[in-house]
Amino acid sequence: MRHITRTFLTGLATVLPVVATLYLVYWLASGAESILGAGLRLVLSDRLYWPGLGVALGAAIIFAVGLLMHTWLARTIFSWWERLLYRLPLIKSIYGAFRDLLSFVAAPREKGLQQVVAVRIGETDMRLLGFITRDDLQDLPKGLAEADAAAVYLPMSYQIGGYTVLVPRSALQPVEMSLEDAMRFAVTAGLSTAGGGDTKAKT
Repeated sequence: MRHITRTFLTGLATVLPVVATLYLVYWLASGAESILGAGLRLVLSDRLYWPGLGVALGAAIIFAVGLLMHTWLARTIFSWWERLLYRLPLIKSIYGAFRDLLSFVAAPREKGLQQVVAVRIGETDMRLLGFITRDDLQDLPKGLAEADAAAVYLPMSYQIGGYTVLVPRSALQPVEMSLEDAMRFAVTAGLSTAGGGDTKAKT
């Protein structure tokens, strides 16, 4: 019975992430098709409309918004809209969490995760897996960090969150692991298999 249970759980752990991923993609695509497709059907005739046009329009709108955010006017309008959202008690917490997460993931290398490191704790052999987010801390207030320190993000396992710590470089050991593998390894509490990556040591 124990062998049957273990085999079932192995199959579940294999199938469930695939199903969840496919369902998320399906949910996003069907939502875009339902909402945007309905609007397109009002404008276009049945002869011009074809299934999937709503998804294509959604992708085009997202791409266009990305282009507009490079302009000063769009950034100014969006900044005003964000300030309004951050004044609403419940909305600001939900929006702020999603905004910070997506900005963190989508940030370019020079502004996001830069290097996988192992942070040594005191004189012990214990290590914490982290990610350097800032190499230069000279613009921070005096007394907050040492001159040779770096900002390191320490993710928590099985949840969205973590700690940002200012660590002396002497306590950092570069790890030759890709950012994706290291993040997967950290958030699954080391259960995932992390292969070697192409991230090079910069510390």
